[in-house]
Amino acid sequence: MADSPLRIVFLDRDSLPADADFQGPSVPHELVLYPRTAPEQVLERIRDADVVVVNKVPIGAESLRHATRLRLIALIATGSDNIDLDTCERRGIVVSNVRDYAVHSVPEHTMALMLALRRNLIAYRQSVIDGRWQTASSFCYLDYPIRDLARSTLGIIGRGALGEAVAELARAFGMKVQFAARKEVDAPAEDYTSFSHVLRSSDVISLHCPLNAQTRGMIGEAEFALMERRPLLINTARGGLVDEPALVRAMREGRLSGAAFDVASQEPPGLAHPLMALVGMPNFILTPHVAWASDEAIAALIQQVRDNIEAFCRDEPRNMVTAFNR
Repeated sequence: MADSPLRIVFLDRDSLPADADFQGPSVPHELVLYPRTAPEQVLERIRDADVVVVNKVPIGAESLRHATRLRLIALIATGSDNIDLDTCERRGIVVSNVRDYAVHSVPEHTMALMLALRRNLIAYRQSVIDGRWQTASSFCYLDYPIRDLARSTLGIIGRGALGEAVAELARAFGMKVQFAARKEVDAPAEDYTSFSHVLRSSDVISLHCPLNAQTRGMIGEAEFALMERRPLLINTARGGLVDEPALVRAMREGRLSGAAFDVASQEPPGLAHPLMALVGMPNFILTPHVAWASDEAIAALIQQVRDNIEAFCRDEPRNMVTAFNR
């Protein structure tokens, strides 16, 4: 790297809590913080940057073409589907992400969603707010079914650190865990189960895979039709993994026992977004992409971004993402 101070531009600082202590690397630098960046502002804001820190702002080929000084995009996230990786590779721009920082936060959120649905906590809470318990004729009422997680089958799609961590927690609850093989694999390895069998035999299905050309829309009409056990569907990964209009139909037709999403194909979702049609249902939970955001995970995230930038400055780039391994 050159001896002059790095110009580091953070495009969406407001994606972190206001009290999060985001600091630049220990090398001389100028840090420019933008609360948020609209698509039409990207080109101008990264034009003179050496390093861009970004969470969810899309950075496409046209913006990259004009960013002649840019050498590193430091993602303050794991997912890289908002970055044109092909252009970055052609331009020699390193893209580094953060990994395993939410290995407790996301799995705990996933289990909380499972428990809330399986035990109908949302419906029971609302019934108390509405006065049902206060006027009940007995000490309790059983208006909504309650089921244990123990002895049920969890199908996990995606076997990275988060999928494995969810499996560990699920086993502690007494669940049987099976990992889905890729859709196109006819003869899965011994410790995997075919994708179609996971859909047919699971009581709960949880998604923990990246969003890319192979996984976009991986759960749609055909997949919902295979879900013989009317499972719960949990998605704390990426909204685009599921065909959302198909999800709405499956929920309304009773092909799922319930669903819980922490993500949407468009974030934030507008009032006309398909998931908004489900938010009034007692067996659907939508949280605003916060599964990753425990205090502990955010601290680890910030430190890892700082480490990635410093490693790059030492000509030892780490956590690199390419179009091949995204």
